Amino acid sequence: MDIRKISVGSDYKGAMHYIVGQRVLGDTNYIHLIRVDSSKSSVKIYIINNKQEVVLWKEFNESIPISIEYNIDF
Repeated sequence: MDIRKISVGSDYKGAMHYIVGQRVLGDTNYIHLIRVDSSKSSVKIYIINNKQEVVLWKEFNESIPISIEYNIDF
């Protein structure tokens, strides 16, 4: 399943929220993909810039509370 959003932090209201398509880094990039890496027990956020270059931006390991929302298409 595709991940739509993750929230990082123990308090959902005060957590950092990352959503696919969200503009980041001063609107120079946007979140392209959020993926679970089961081999490292982490969640990775990839961004893409105007030149269509995709790079790993952030990685959160299992020691940090993370809430995951998936895309649900009906």
